[in-house]
Amino acid sequence: MLGLSFASANARDFWSKIARSCNFIAKLHCADTVTPMDKIDRKILNLMQRDASRTNVEMAEAVNLSPSSCLRRVQRLYKSGIIERVVAILNPARTGRGIKALVMVELSLHGEQHMRRFLEIASAEETVSQAYAVTGQSDVVLMMRLRDMEEFDTLCDRLFRDQNNVARFVTMMVIRTAKEETAVSL
Repeated sequence: MLGLSFASANARDFWSKIARSCNFIAKLHCADTVTPMDKIDRKILNLMQRDASRTNVEMAEAVNLSPSSCLRRVQRLYKSGIIERVVAILNPARTGRGIKALVMVELSLHGEQHMRRFLEIASAEETVSQAYAVTGQSDVVLMMRLRDMEEFDTLCDRLFRDQNNVARFVTMMVIRTAKEETAVSL
C-alpha cells in the first residue's frame, strides 16, 4: 500500500509538472497573439473553414448580416492575422502523393542555431508538408507526402544520412487516417 501511495504521489507530481509546462508553452505561443472575436466572427470563420469558396453574400445571409458588414468583418479578420490565407485542399492520393509518413528526428547537436538549421533544410524539401520543433524524446517531427518508397529512400539519404546533424530518426508510415482536419476549433 505504501508503494502504491508513493507511485500515485509521483504520478500526480509528474502530471502536475506536465500541466505547468503545457500552460507555459500555451502562454508563450498565445499571450500576445490572441485577437478578440465575437460570436459572429466565429460563425464567419467556421463557415470559411468548411468552404471558403462561398460568396460574401452567401456568408452574410448565413450569419444574418448585410454583405457590406460581413465583408468588413472578413477584411478585419485578414488584417488581424486570424485568416492567414485561403487555399485549395487537395486530395494527396489523386495528385500522386498518397503515401504519408511521420518522422521523429533526434538531433546530434542541440541549441537554437542547430534546430533552426535542420528545420530550414527539412522545410526546403517539397515532400515535407509539415515540420515542427517539439518537446520530448524527439527534437523534430516531420510530416511527409510521398509518391513511393524510392522517393522516401532518396529523401532519407539527403536529409538524415548526409551529415545534417541527425543522431537518429524513426519513421511511421500511415496505414489509415481516422481524422485529418485543417479547421481550428473556435
